[in-house]
Amino acid sequence: MSDIYQEFLTRRSVRVYTDEPIAESDLKKILAAGLMAPTGKSKYPWQFIVVKDRAMLEKLSQCRVGVARMLAKAACAIIVVGDPADTDTLVEDCTIAAAYMHLEASSLGLGSCYIQGRGRTAEDGQSTEDYVRSLLGFPASYKMQAVLSLGHIGKAMRPHSEEKIMWDKVHNETF
Repeated sequence: MSDIYQEFLTRRSVRVYTDEPIAESDLKKILAAGLMAPTGKSKYPWQFIVVKDRAMLEKLSQCRVGVARMLAKAACAIIVVGDPADTDTLVEDCTIAAAYMHLEASSLGLGSCYIQGRGRTAEDGQSTEDYVRSLLGFPASYKMQAVLSLGHIGKAMRPHSEEKIMWDKVHNETF
């Protein structure tokens, strides 16, 4: 079994964090993983906004109805945005970059959770994108794709079970 396969088995979306800060060296590795992610036509269209300020994380915890509250206790958040004028694969590219950061966090023993931003609603009724833009000031031409919460794991979760892999979703040669 490869190390990356083991990571796929053990990586979980973590929503409960301790108060311990993330080491700058670990945060740099997580960001580097995102920056090295593959992109269509090597456009690298993303921008990452790193937020560690406790008051701002509390405000960000209201960026999605019912699902972003963990940001209030996270050590850090990485907001993934990009300019659609750069590429027609912005959504895919930004999502892959976030997934790479998600996996790198897990490999470092840290917890993370992908919070969808595109097409979602904040607790105050605004779009998630407009709400986060009003807090962080990214350009109007940029689209927000996701927020990645990060922190030390506060509640351990069981790994995925190989027995529960849905092999019936795999089709050979034809559907």
